[in-house]
Amino acid sequence: MTQQNWTTIVKSNNSAFNMDIKGLSKCKDLIFLFVRRTFVAKYKQTVLGPAWAVIQPFFTTVVYSVFFGNIAGLGASGVPDFIFYLSGTIVWTLFANCLSETSHTFTGNSAILGKVYFPRLVMPISTAISQFIGFFIQFAFMLCFMAYYLITDAGLKPNILILMFPLVLIQLAILGMGFGMMISALTTKYRDLAMVVGFGVSLWSYCSPVAYDMFSRSQLAPGSTLYSFYMLNPVTPAINIFRYGFLGTGEVDWLFYGISWVTTAVVALIGALMFSKSEKTFMDTV
Repeated sequence: MTQQNWTTIVKSNNSAFNMDIKGLSKCKDLIFLFVRRTFVAKYKQTVLGPAWAVIQPFFTTVVYSVFFGNIAGLGASGVPDFIFYLSGTIVWTLFANCLSETSHTFTGNSAILGKVYFPRLVMPISTAISQFIGFFIQFAFMLCFMAYYLITDAGLKPNILILMFPLVLIQLAILGMGFGMMISALTTKYRDLAMVVGFGVSLWSYCSPVAYDMFSRSQLAPGSTLYSFYMLNPVTPAINIFRYGFLGTGEVDWLFYGISWVTTAVVALIGALMFSKSEKTFMDTV
């Protein structure tokens, strides 16, 4: 019998550390195809199509501006409420979508994952990357309002921290993907988690400076008893840096931003390990 040189060998390995990184590096085209599929499927058979990427944050921002800004007085001082809430909304939406969409990787793609082998990490990575398409549509929408407010001298003061913009987005995507992979691994056995993801993400948004300016609240301002606890939320420093860079409002606490990156790295690692461990047996429970 002639010996054959196989290019790919599929074998059983129950170790959580076996993530097939080498195989993942060869799947760039597959990741691109999944990114395209995710984006197209999201707006397929909709009348307005990708315009929904702008409509949803626009109306959310209007609600925040009217109720939290004008009625409750929770907006930021020195900048228009609309651009303040819009900037926080689009950044939060990127994180929330990465988390929620990644959280049903196994349950939502079992038909594909049960028929053909490829590195399973392709799915959450492509899902997270696809969320950037909608984000940049929203970001272009925000830049239009920024240009208007800059022309009318409405108090915006963009600064050098704009250069942190790509790093902030990457961190939030990794953080959302990390939590999403954790939930995806757990929902293969505990379907109850899938029911509370949307509710939990909504509650998390109110624990983050999306609908209000934390620096104008005496209970959350630097030096207060709740400040350190509140800043340990890894999303909070990222949103603060984004707003400070583009609008010039708020403050930046580099210590807590560093802590948020450490938290992001730990969450991503744990999520990847849990995901890798579950991918070997999920077809028995899904």
